[in-house]
Amino acid sequence: MVTADRRTVDFWFDPACPLSRITASWMVMVAERRPVDIRWRVMSLSVLNEGKDVDPEGDEEGYLWIPARVCAAIRTSHGHAALGRFYDALWTVPDGGRREWIGDITEALGAAGLPAELAGAGFTTDHDQALRASHAEAMSLVVGEVGTPVLAVTHPSGARHAFFGPVIGEMPGPEDALRLWDGTLLVASVPGFLEIKT
Repeated sequence: MVTADRRTVDFWFDPACPLSRITASWMVMVAERRPVDIRWRVMSLSVLNEGKDVDPEGDEEGYLWIPARVCAAIRTSHGHAALGRFYDALWTVPDGGRREWIGDITEALGAAGLPAELAGAGFTTDHDQALRASHAEAMSLVVGEVGTPVLAVTHPSGARHAFFGPVIGEMPGPEDALRLWDGTLLVASVPGFLEIKT
């Protein structure tokens, strides 16, 4: 569907962040009900926390690099739609329910119709440049210290508003999802707007 009000949302996420996953599910619900196209992009809490004395994620072993690198490989070789399919599969159990934590990467690749060999990208630095570039683009759009997700909404006029979040603790129903979308667009469009917290 093409309308004069159709928006594009660039959605940057760390694939292992549970709160980002809720926000992503909200965004998909919005896109099913409003003229919105989502372009899935990857960022990384591992990149974000590099050089810190204490890793806020408690990832001393560096596990979080693995799914982020796989996402960078998918985005590079198969595009944003494939990345979205993989991201969804990573958080979905075989019966269609939602996981509390990400599932097996190889199984998620299969469910998304992607080559199983992409799992190996998680154990190399081959796609780190693409991962870092994608992460840096997200960070360049927002102000201050933020995490994941970062959204950039582009209006057909070319106007673009980027922001951290919204961070959602539980999935809203359809009516609340649309109210949140409308409110998010409203506050993000105000020059100088930075943050809302509860």
